[in-house]
Amino acid sequence: MFIHHSPFWLRAFFPGFTWRVPTNEKKLFITFDDGPIPDVTEFVLETLKEFNAKATFFCIGDNVRKYPDIFQRVLESGHSVGNHTFNHMNGWKTEDDIYFDNIKKCDGQLNLQTILFRPPYGRIKKTQSKKVLENRQIVMWDVLSGDFSTELSPEKCLKKSIQYSRNGSIVLFHDSLKASKNMQYTLPRYLAHFSQKGYTFESLPMQ
Repeated sequence: MFIHHSPFWLRAFFPGFTWRVPTNEKKLFITFDDGPIPDVTEFVLETLKEFNAKATFFCIGDNVRKYPDIFQRVLESGHSVGNHTFNHMNGWKTEDDIYFDNIKKCDGQLNLQTILFRPPYGRIKKTQSKKVLENRQIVMWDVLSGDFSTELSPEKCLKKSIQYSRNGSIVLFHDSLKASKNMQYTLPRYLAHFSQKGYTFESLPMQ
């Protein structure tokens, strides 16, 4: 079980992290974790294009290494990217030096300037976050779609994602095989719903 909306107490406990973008404008910030991979990331790119939407992709460095052409498509489509470690490391289970080295390895694979970082699973020790925040922005989320959950139906994934979204929400989807069924159902319907309400979809700035 998980919480679709990041509660106030959680955001207050990690005040240095970015959970949403303060704005009164009808803007949403769609993000994707764990790509790029064939087919799934390509579906995302085509769907975003259909709705003239920009997004932010938190990429696993090893996937960028394996699928450089798809990563290049992400960039050429005008989306922003962030570091998601090279091997999708769980900070709670990883020694600090190893964690930092893995982030740097991902930097080298991305081969571009971005301050955006999202810890895999949202799990990062305070000792790790303190150092990371020295020159990066740790981006969490306001809305967790839950597309990765095998216990969540596509319909409920869509319903909860819509229910908790608000102006400035950072919304988390996954361009991964595990999440593909729910994500491919939810994403186009989510974008259509908020497009009809006059929302725009923007990427997070990399600098």
